[in-house]
Amino acid sequence: MAHVASRDGTLIEYDRAGSGPAVVLVGGGLDDGSENAPLFPALAGELTVVNYRRRGRGGSGDVRPYALEREIEDLAALIAEVGGPAHLFGASSGGALALEAAAAGLPIARVAVYEVPYAIGEEAIATWREYVARLRSALAAGERQEALALFMRLAGSSEEDLAAAQGSPMWPALLDLAHTLAYDAACLGDGPPPAARLATITRPTLVVTGAGVDPHMAGLSTDFFGLAADAITACIPDARRHTIDRHGHTVDPETLVPLLTGFFYGEQRSGP
Repeated sequence: MAHVASRDGTLIEYDRAGSGPAVVLVGGGLDDGSENAPLFPALAGELTVVNYRRRGRGGSGDVRPYALEREIEDLAALIAEVGGPAHLFGASSGGALALEAAAAGLPIARVAVYEVPYAIGEEAIATWREYVARLRSALAAGERQEALALFMRLAGSSEEDLAAAQGSPMWPALLDLAHTLAYDAACLGDGPPPAARLATITRPTLVVTGAGVDPHMAGLSTDFFGLAADAITACIPDARRHTIDRHGHTVDPETLVPLLTGFFYGEQRSGP
């Protein structure tokens, strides 16, 4: 593991492996770098891969106050560390951060995102905004358990899933990350894709979803991620849409690595 200093002095922890064009992997909600860990060795056969812990997670620092701009600066520092420009791959809310970084004009070659959870439609947007308000209240009161419960319910988990998570050995680690749910909320903004900002992205962008709903997110509508992906694709001038044969929200090297490698090398022009 290594560290790079962001613009505000925050030390960002990362792993690096492989050779060739560089890609930075951006994790999503409640992730300490583990989410993209399966992609790390799989992509390193053909690319220089950086998997990092976003600020406030794992061995990365967390200089306050938080702002989305600081997370974009973190990515800028990582891209500079590998000699930029670099590709980005963002999973879930990490995809929103990757898109914001591209819109901010960082030296990015290509961007790929997987199942970015933007809210589409009045009901979904209203649900998102209520969640953000309640999340802020819970975190301000130091109620990390409530913050996690709010997030899991928003993500479509059942009460049985929530109870199982609370009784699992992983729950304490999730509690340690609960404050970063506010960071992911900042990445996703008001809920729907920020159309005007996304329209400024000039780099080739791959927007990916799975073919079905994750069984642990059964409370979401079956087209939740698909609608968001379609909206993202409509905003970005050089965006292409792809669906993989995968029924899960977590990244899957078997289906994603060939797709990402081809795209980053300029071979993926379209998809079903």
